Amino acid sequence: MLSHRPSWAVHLTQTIKHMTKDNTPKIMQCIQTELKAPKGRTNKFGGYSYRSAEDILEALKPLLSKYDCFLTINDEIVEVGGRVYVKATATLEESHGDIVSEASAFAREAEVKKGMDDAQITGSASSYARKYALNGLLCIDDTKDADATNTHGKGEPSYQKKTQTLDGLI
Repeated sequence: MLSHRPSWAVHLTQTIKHMTKDNTPKIMQCIQTELKAPKGRTNKFGGYSYRSAEDILEALKPLLSKYDCFLTINDEIVEVGGRVYVKATATLEESHGDIVSEASAFAREAEVKKGMDDAQITGSASSYARKYALNGLLCIDDTKDADATNTHGKGEPSYQKKTQTLDGLI
C-alpha cells in the first residue's frame, strides 16, 4: 500500500468510454452521485489524508449490488519510449454483460526503487494506476488530494498538473 504519491509514478491519461444503452447513463449517474469514498487514511510522514483503491472499492461494492452491476480491473504492461508503464483499466458492467463505462490510467514503473524488488515496484505502479482508473471511472476528484499538492517539504505545492498524452505512442 502506498502512503503517498511516489514521485516516479506519473499519471499520464484517463480515458472514459461511455456506452449508449438507454439505462447505462442513469446507472453511472446514480453510482457516481451515491458513492461516498472519504479520505479515511492519514500519511504519517506528510500529515495529509488520502484514500486508497481499496477504500474506493469498499465504498463501491454495496452500490454494485444495488444496481446489479460488477466491476473488473485489469492491468497491462506497456512499453513507451523504453520505459515500462502499468495500464490499469476499470470496467463497470451490468450483470447481463453490457459495458456501462470504462476508464484507464497509467503509472510508470521506477527503474530503481530503493528497498523494493522488481515485483514490489510493479505492484506499486499497479496500485497507483488502479486507483486513478477508479477515480476516472467514478468521477472522484483528487485535485485537492495530497497526491496532487504535497511537496514533502520541498517548497510550495504546484497546482498545475503536468501530464503527457500517450496518444500515438502506443
